Amino acid sequence: MLIKTGVPTEEQVKEVFPPIERINKGRVAVAECFQRIPCNPCEYSCVKKAICVGEDINNTPNVDFEKCSGCGVCLTKCPGLAIMLVDGSKSAESVEFSVPYEFMPLPTVGEEISVVNRSGEVITRGVVSEVLNAKSFDRTPIVRFVVAREFLYAARYLKREVK
Repeated sequence: MLIKTGVPTEEQVKEVFPPIERINKGRVAVAECFQRIPCNPCEYSCVKKAICVGEDINNTPNVDFEKCSGCGVCLTKCPGLAIMLVDGSKSAESVEFSVPYEFMPLPTVGEEISVVNRSGEVITRGVVSEVLNAKSFDRTPIVRFVVAREFLYAARYLKREVK
């Protein structure tokens, strides 16, 4: 499916996600790199050494979910925007996603947004919970948004309403 459409299957997505028990402990990185390409900034940016690509930079990254602190540095260094953070620790009903956001203007906390799947289709509504734009993020702000827990494996990005 991925090779034909560019969209991973649900099984492929679940293979790179941490166990739900880890998601429920707090923010953790999810690296959705499904194809071998020469890339490894995530490995070198991870201060906890939780991401390993290995000697062959064509390897897909492996995240050690127990080492990952959910700091988000890898997310801001990934040129393919393939990394996000998930956090299920705040509520039994919802999860928080952290994604790199390279559009202007930045969304605002409390803003209602559309949430899209990996095909770009709107699947639900969400709310922006935080916007981070530190200089150390190399001009890649992080936007955090909250959605119902049932969209944990389907949600991938946000879409703002153009007014």
